[in-house]
Amino acid sequence: MILEKRLDQVLVDVGGLAYEVEIPLTTSEQLGEAADRIILHTHLVVREDAQQLFGFHTEKERDLFRSLIKVNGVGPRMALTIQSSVDSDTFVRCIRDNDVKTLVALPGIGKKKAERLIIEMQDRLPDWQLADDVIPVTVSNQDVVSDAESALIGMGYKPQEAAMALVGLDETSVEELIRVALKRLVGSKLGVSRSSK
Repeated sequence: MILEKRLDQVLVDVGGLAYEVEIPLTTSEQLGEAADRIILHTHLVVREDAQQLFGFHTEKERDLFRSLIKVNGVGPRMALTIQSSVDSDTFVRCIRDNDVKTLVALPGIGKKKAERLIIEMQDRLPDWQLADDVIPVTVSNQDVVSDAESALIGMGYKPQEAAMALVGLDETSVEELIRVALKRLVGSKLGVSRSSK
């Protein structure tokens, strides 16, 4: 449960004990207010003079933090600053695209550090899936139209009638194409029968 919250830190009650947890802005924006129950994915850094607890809204963000602090010259504070300045997917995209220019714009990152980040992080992010990495598998529109045309011919329509009924349709499934084409075909036959009377 949240006891107190600041932009870069949250005080949480865990079973009657209060813990100060350092957080990036991206996590702070996702948390509620005092008295709200929360789940944080944490990482404990133990030093001779201190023990620091870092918390993240998602496990993915914590994994990125752990990868960042393994980079030579990047400590927990700088890792937190990076994650506060840019969302995780954007940072990973910069690494993959060798985008030094965007990284240099982050607080405390010079050109040499940006280049080091790119070199050392490349091998640590092979399984990171960006939101736009997932490309839906689609059947080509031409295949769908061909299948619909074959089905209409199987229903007894002439190939030319079936082809004409499907012209200009942009439905994505065979079933939808057949349904709309049948409406067209029935409508055109009704029109012909009416005009012939």
